[in-house]
Amino acid sequence: MKRLRWLIGLLAITAVLGAILFYPLPSLMEWQSPLLKHCFTVFFLCALFCLWRIARGPTTADRAVAVDILGILILGFCAVLEIPTGRDWYLDIGIAWALQSFISTLALAKYLEGRGFDE
Repeated sequence: MKRLRWLIGLLAITAVLGAILFYPLPSLMEWQSPLLKHCFTVFFLCALFCLWRIARGPTTADRAVAVDILGILILGFCAVLEIPTGRDWYLDIGIAWALQSFISTLALAKYLEGRGFDE
């Protein structure tokens, strides 16, 4: 049952991201260039590989690294999205996401070592 829920969720996420990537909204098509489309495609594929590693990672450390890489991909996506739109708040979101990802990675590493947060 758990695998079925994971499969349905993965298919739903893939369908939504694929629809956004290959059939973008008309307002997004005015600034899309072939380079940006290729960048978004690469980010999408890398995110799928990270989600696969999170789901199938043999150890908790592998899953933690995959979550950290997914945070870096979100930062890159925000940076690339800021270029055509010219809105700098995408970078603010990316920086906040990177900071939160870094702190959560440190907390998870301390938890996996078995130490407390005050050590």
